[in-house]
Amino acid sequence: MKERNTVRYSSKRLPKGKTDWASVDAMSDKEVERRVAGDPDTRLTSPAFWRNARLVLPVGSGKDVVTLRLDRDVLKWFKGRGRGYQTRINAILRAYMLAEANRR
Repeated sequence: MKERNTVRYSSKRLPKGKTDWASVDAMSDKEVERRVAGDPDTRLTSPAFWRNARLVLPVGSGKDVVTLRLDRDVLKWFKGRGRGYQTRINAILRAYMLAEANRR
């Protein structure tokens, strides 16, 4: 297992990010929408997309550590979305489990 160094910052000493927030604040909504539409990593959604969405909270029963074999491209896709990929995989599996339970 790789060793990782944990870096902690106080709220007073947070590192400065690379985002130019002044230019973001100066953009119109139309400009933001245009830039988002041009980003290949962004998928725009409509109100219809969210119509049947619901919040799925984890059940407080704890978690078990398991070994799970996933296709490399699937794991790469989840990891590519950043930190919390295991939590997202769990949430998707839970949503599937609940949908199956509701079908029966």
